[in-house]
Amino acid sequence: MPRLNLQTVIVLLAGLVLGLMAWSGGLSGWAVAQDDEDLLPSDPYLAELYADTCMACHGNPDSGAPMTGDTAAWEDRLAQGEDVLLEHVIDGFNGMPPLGSCVDCTEEDFLDLIDFMANGE
Repeated sequence: MPRLNLQTVIVLLAGLVLGLMAWSGGLSGWAVAQDDEDLLPSDPYLAELYADTCMACHGNPDSGAPMTGDTAAWEDRLAQGEDVLLEHVIDGFNGMPPLGSCVDCTEEDFLDLIDFMANGE
């Protein structure tokens, strides 16, 4: 049986905890963001990724994460460039878990999701 490295275990546990919290109603504000169709990408694949991973924090004003569609909150982050943003997503940064809890996302997925969250498009 293959062994999991520590980073993979942490990402899986973080995803499990966030999923259980969202399912149980433990993330205040999450249900409001979940019901707002304007906060989902129009692409069904990205919408599923966003809903399964990003929305728990970027759709919850209590999380401290920059909110989806809040261009002012994203301005300084975008100014750092794609390479820095990708590094923060992949390695984790401040309260953001490594890979944003999206173990199946590609770098292109991350960039598309960042673009959606930063511009709401």
